[in-house]
Amino acid sequence: MTLMNKRYKITRLDDAGSPTLTLEECQQFFATQPDVQYMDAFSVTQDGVNMKIAGHFFMWHVGNASIPFRFYDGELYVAIAHDAVYDKMLHIARSLEAMYVEG
Repeated sequence: MTLMNKRYKITRLDDAGSPTLTLEECQQFFATQPDVQYMDAFSVTQDGVNMKIAGHFFMWHVGNASIPFRFYDGELYVAIAHDAVYDKMLHIARSLEAMYVEG
C-alpha cells in the first residue's frame, strides 16, 4: 500500500478537548530513538529556492530520507507518502499513549 501525501497529527486530549503533549515529553521520548534528531528549524530547497521554517522538528532519518515530525501547539504533525512513515507514526502514537488523526 502506498499512501498519497496525507497529513496526520499525533495528539492526546484532556477532558476539555485541549492537546496535552508537551515539547519536553516529546524531546524525552525522541531522545531514546537513535534514528531521530531534534532540530529547531527545517530547510527545504525546491527549484533553486531555499525555505527555512523555524519550529520544533524531530527528524526521522530512514535510508537517504529525513522525515520531519513537527511539534506545534501540543501536537505532532507529519506528512505521510509511504507505508514506512505511517508505521513510524503508529509507533510514536502508541509510545506517547496518544491517538492519530488525519488532518
